[in-house]
Amino acid sequence: MKSHALMLGVATAAFVVVGGCNNTSANKSETAQTPAAKKVAGDKTIAAGLAANGKFMAAAKSAGLDQTLAGPGPYTVFVPDDAAIDAAPAGTFDAKPDNRAQLTGVLTNLIISGTVMAADIGKAIDAGKGKALLGTMGGGTLIATKDGDKIVLTDSAGHKATVTQADEVFSNGVVHHVDAALLPAKGQPAKLAVGQKAG
Repeated sequence: MKSHALMLGVATAAFVVVGGCNNTSANKSETAQTPAAKKVAGDKTIAAGLAANGKFMAAAKSAGLDQTLAGPGPYTVFVPDDAAIDAAPAGTFDAKPDNRAQLTGVLTNLIISGTVMAADIGKAIDAGKGKALLGTMGGGTLIATKDGDKIVLTDSAGHKATVTQADEVFSNGVVHHVDAALLPAKGQPAKLAVGQKAG
């Protein structure tokens, strides 16, 4: 029974995560977001909407992912606040050229395909009997659970981050702000193909 519940959670999360990528490129812009979301988002992309002087965007620029976050998407990005980036293990967000692969792996572990709103994650958690698995663009998995009415994400090492501000909508996806950095599994290769078209 336990494995059945887990598989249901996996199937539901897979639906949530890949649902935004099943569009053909011809109609992607029409189906990636609802008209109401498009109106709220306007023309501002995730890259343009996040604080340019924030540590997350500085790291994205160093890894070359700022162009990805300015692209068509859609993407869902879990953005750690500056304090969370400062609290990450030393060197995690280091902008040195020889750290680019690690930095890319860390950042792509915070991005999932499609526009996935907090309510979608909540429904997947409920359908999965308290847990949903979210596949990241870096090839990892984040486990989504609830703590009261808050969404909590857990990485492969057991580090937890709470969504502190959800559903910041942009023209190419949505941002959820979190209070901790979620890291990829050790030895997990960075997938540099995130800069290519999603879907």
